[in-house]
Amino acid sequence: MIPVTILTGFLGSGKTTLLKRILNEQHGMKIAVIENEFGEENIDNEILVQETNEQIIQMSNGCICCTIRGDLARALEDLANRKKAGTLDFDRVVIETTGLANPGPVAQTFFMDNTVADEFLLDAIITLVDAKHASAQLDQHEVVQRQVGFADRLFVTKSDLVSADELEALKHRLLHMNPRAAIKVVNFGDADIKEIFDLRGFNLNSKLEIDPDFLAEDDHDHDHAHDHDHAHDDDHDHSTCGHDHSHDHEHHHHHHAHHDDKIKSFVYRSDKPFDPNRLEDFLGGILQIYGERLLRYKGVLYMKGVDRKVVFQGVHQMMGSDLAGKWMPIEKKNSKMVFIGIELPKDLITDGLDACLVK
Repeated sequence: MIPVTILTGFLGSGKTTLLKRILNEQHGMKIAVIENEFGEENIDNEILVQETNEQIIQMSNGCICCTIRGDLARALEDLANRKKAGTLDFDRVVIETTGLANPGPVAQTFFMDNTVADEFLLDAIITLVDAKHASAQLDQHEVVQRQVGFADRLFVTKSDLVSADELEALKHRLLHMNPRAAIKVVNFGDADIKEIFDLRGFNLNSKLEIDPDFLAEDDHDHDHAHDHDHAHDDDHDHSTCGHDHSHDHEHHHHHHAHHDDKIKSFVYRSDKPFDPNRLEDFLGGILQIYGERLLRYKGVLYMKGVDRKVVFQGVHQMMGSDLAGKWMPIEKKNSKMVFIGIELPKDLITDGLDACLVK
């Protein structure tokens, strides 16, 4: 399987700089870069000769660059065929989406199209975020929020142009939108190649990575009497909720400018096992109704009658699940799920999941 990385980010976030490095640096990898639809920032004006009509151009370091105006699935099939025939040599693919694009449909290609799914493995979606302009862009453009929500990893660029406080506040905001994605501050276009590839963001495995700070912060806001927490919204009034939040405020006091981002994430946890049939019915219904609004979701599940962990994840309506390793005798069996989406009805989903637990 040929691994594929989707590179996304709003105009000016540094995608072109990063791509130039991929296409010119001596990293010894043979990478095919697909420019999917032309946006405002055309890499080939800068790198590639304009006169040529050839769609695929070989770079000096062994990378190849092709520009696609049409159907991504067909382009990928074409690349796979040329690789099989021995006319093109590459080990992995990077797809750059235009700065205004929603990465959802690009990601879905890898689940919906069988020919593509047989040859290619979607490794990760990486989103570049421009520290200087991100706040305004997130406020103004839902597509920027989507790019953040879909990400497996977030690279924050241009951090030298903002204060430490502004950077901290931005990271905090990104974390609330997507607690799954590692956030890395990078110099303009200067992310280490190792941090771009083989992230396995779409692997089904029993390690559910959710930023531990997000979970810790989540825990301050709960009454631990019930046996799982309903990750309530963080904007209730702390003065009335009966515990001491002072330890929390030392490093978070400048964050409470509350952005009402449409894209939010929430975590569901339970120590009780799920009834497999009820859960399948319920999730099926949720995907049908809210699939468009669900960007990414993942979980490690404790199912009644199954001695192994069940893992699942999805993009929009496309969900995959699998059995992972056995529960170890010392492990506390529990379920943990994270949902990232646009104006999701958290209470409805939480209550519905509760109703799927074995009584």
